[in-house]
Amino acid sequence: MNEIMDILTLPVIGKPLWMWAGFMLAVVALLAFDLGVLHRKTREIGVRESLLMSLVYISLGLGFGGLVWMQLGATAGVEYLTGFVIEKSLAIDNVFVIALIFGFFAIPPALQHRVLFWGVLGVIVLRAIMIGVGAALVSQFGWVLYIFAAFLILTGVKMLFAGDKPMDLTNNAALKWLRRVMPISDKLEGDRFFVQGIDPRTGKAARLATPLFLALVLVELADLVFAVDSVPAIFAITTDPYIVYTSNIMAILGLRALYFALAAVLHRFAYLKQALAVLLVFIGGKIFIADALGWEKFPATLSLSITFAILAAGVGWSLWKTRKTTALPGAPGAGG
Repeated sequence: MNEIMDILTLPVIGKPLWMWAGFMLAVVALLAFDLGVLHRKTREIGVRESLLMSLVYISLGLGFGGLVWMQLGATAGVEYLTGFVIEKSLAIDNVFVIALIFGFFAIPPALQHRVLFWGVLGVIVLRAIMIGVGAALVSQFGWVLYIFAAFLILTGVKMLFAGDKPMDLTNNAALKWLRRVMPISDKLEGDRFFVQGIDPRTGKAARLATPLFLALVLVELADLVFAVDSVPAIFAITTDPYIVYTSNIMAILGLRALYFALAAVLHRFAYLKQALAVLLVFIGGKIFIADALGWEKFPATLSLSITFAILAAGVGWSLWKTRKTTALPGAPGAGG
């Protein structure tokens, strides 16, 4: 028993092994319950169920933040909450891209949950790698934080003035490459990612990727792009890898529920992108502000308050300006 306790208390990336193991066990249990119990059968998820699931996942995320607060202190708890809120907010922009991907491949709502579930599994691994690399860089080279901060400011400014140019998946480089290197079915085959069929290029029997698999790949690539913003954003709040990773993953776990709850009303968040742009500029800028004012660190509670204010302004303005607009075609519940 003592040997087991010794192993569990071993430090791993700054925290005892039991903290990492407990978190990952909780994540695995949630995913298993989601796929094995709630969504064992392929079916369409309604808005009411989506909202309920979103509420559950948000409550779990906030509850875990309470545990972080009790275990690591008030500052760590506020930093976790700030990271959680920022990741959730950036995920809304990701939801818009996912809706475009599903619309492009004509993925019916009943099959979208399968893509998002496996997409989240990929995200958990991908974020672990990116955060691990980021933490190693920050611990060895403190100036990397300033590079992250400058990158966030430049990204925010670019977002602010980029306009709303529609994404053209027809000429997507990754999609073109996939079509070139693997045989692909031209139609959906239920909830299967691969099927046996005839390669249209050679006329021979082959294992074909379905449009459902292509959608999964593009969803994963979309998250990779968004992670380039969100991971540095949370490192700009805290350099504790445990808080960075747990706040990221707890926010992402509810992405599927968030998608089905918001996809039909994304048009109502037309000005949220500008708010997110301002938020990225603030997150990057506060590192330089703290240095200019001689602070050891920008106050966590002030950072959280400003974050909430920026997002509330963006959401409020969006809802007011789009109160008479209609839903995106092809989104769940949009009737198209």
